[in-house]
Amino acid sequence: MIRLMDSTFYKENIIKKKLCNFILNSNKLSMGKKCLEFESKFSKYQGRTLSVFYNSGSSANLALIQSLINLGKLKKGDAVGFSAVTWATNVMPLLQLGLKPVPIDISLDNLNVDSNTLLSVLKNEDLKVVFITNLLGFCADIDKISEICDENGILLLEDNCESLGSEFKGTKLGNWGLASTFSFFVGHHMSTIEGGMVSTNDEDLYEMLLMVRAHGWARNLLQKKQEKLMNKYNIDKFHSQYSFYTLGYNLRPMEINGFIGLEQLSFIEEMNQIRETNFERYQDSTKNNEDIQKLDLTHMSFVSNFAYPLIFKSKEELEKYKCKFLEAKVEIRPIVGGSMTEQPFFRDLIKTTDCLNAKKIHELGFYIPNNPELTNEEIETLCKLLKNEKK
Repeated sequence: MIRLMDSTFYKENIIKKKLCNFILNSNKLSMGKKCLEFESKFSKYQGRTLSVFYNSGSSANLALIQSLINLGKLKKGDAVGFSAVTWATNVMPLLQLGLKPVPIDISLDNLNVDSNTLLSVLKNEDLKVVFITNLLGFCADIDKISEICDENGILLLEDNCESLGSEFKGTKLGNWGLASTFSFFVGHHMSTIEGGMVSTNDEDLYEMLLMVRAHGWARNLLQKKQEKLMNKYNIDKFHSQYSFYTLGYNLRPMEINGFIGLEQLSFIEEMNQIRETNFERYQDSTKNNEDIQKLDLTHMSFVSNFAYPLIFKSKEELEKYKCKFLEAKVEIRPIVGGSMTEQPFFRDLIKTTDCLNAKKIHELGFYIPNNPELTNEEIETLCKLLKNEKK
C-alpha cells in the first residue's frame, strides 16, 4: 500500500529511541523547557520573532481568534473571511466565538484565495479579518492580498498548516500577515504526534496567546508583565499565580511534543526538499493528461507540497481514477476538508451562496501521497498512474 504517510514522524526508529531516553531521564513531562526551546528554534526557522506552541493546530486556530477578541481587535458579530476549501477548525472557532464566517472561493489554478476573489467579496462584506489557508503548499498572489488588507484596515491571518517551508517571491508562507498557524499532527510536514504553533511579530498578541493557552493565567509572561497585571487588578503575590486575567483554555503541549519537534526541525529542510522534488515529478507526469485539471504554481519560488491534488471534469472521470489508484493500492482521500460550504455543520448554521470552484474540488477531486518517505519505486508507480499509462 502506498500510504499518505508511513510513519508517526520522520526517522521514527531513531527518534523513538532518543525519546525513550528523554522520558526515562526527565523529571517533568508537562510543558517546560523543551517546549520553550522548540518555540524559539521554530521562530528562527520560520523567520518570525515570536511563537507559541499548542497541543494541536486546531487549538492554535482557536487561540488566535480568542486572542484577537480578548485584545478588542474582533468583537461578536464581526465578519471574518476564510478560504472556502480548508479544514473545519478554521471555521468552527468563528462560529463558536460569535463571529460571522464569510467563505471566499478559491482559484482552480492554485486552489487558493486570490486578490480578485477577495475584492469581489469586499464589495458586499465589511471584513475585519481575512483568515486564508495556504492549501497543500500553495498560494495565490498573497502579496496583493496583503496589500488589500493593509489598505482596508483588515487583519490578515494565514493558516499555514499545509505549507510549512513553501515560499512566494523568496518569503516563506506564514509571514505575510499579522500571524500564522501551523499543525504538527501526524502526516503533516513535520510531526510532534499532536501539536500546533502560532507565529507572529506582534508582542501584544504574543502575550495574549500565552495567556489564552493556559487558563487566562499570566504566569508564562515575563515577570515585569506579570507585575503590571498584578498592579492593574490589585492582585497580591500569594494569589497572582492563580489569578485569571482573560478568557482562556488549557491548550498546553507536553515536553514530549517539544522534544520530538526539536528532533524534527533538524530534518525539516531535507523533508521539504523531497516534497518539492516529488511535486515536480507529479507536475511533469500530468502535463499531457487532459483528464486532470492543470495547476499553475510558476509564481512560487519553492513548493513544499503537502499532498498532490487531482481535479477532474466529471464524476465519471473521478470514479475511473479513484478505481485506478485504489486498484494500484494507493491511499487517496478528499482534498483537505473539501468545501466548508458543503459540510453539514456549516449548511445547518449558515445560509450562503455556493462557492463554485470550491464545490468542484469537493465533488470532483481527491489527493494522492507526497511524503518524504516514499520510495523511488512508489513515486514511479504514482507517476505512471498520473500519465494515464496502461499497466
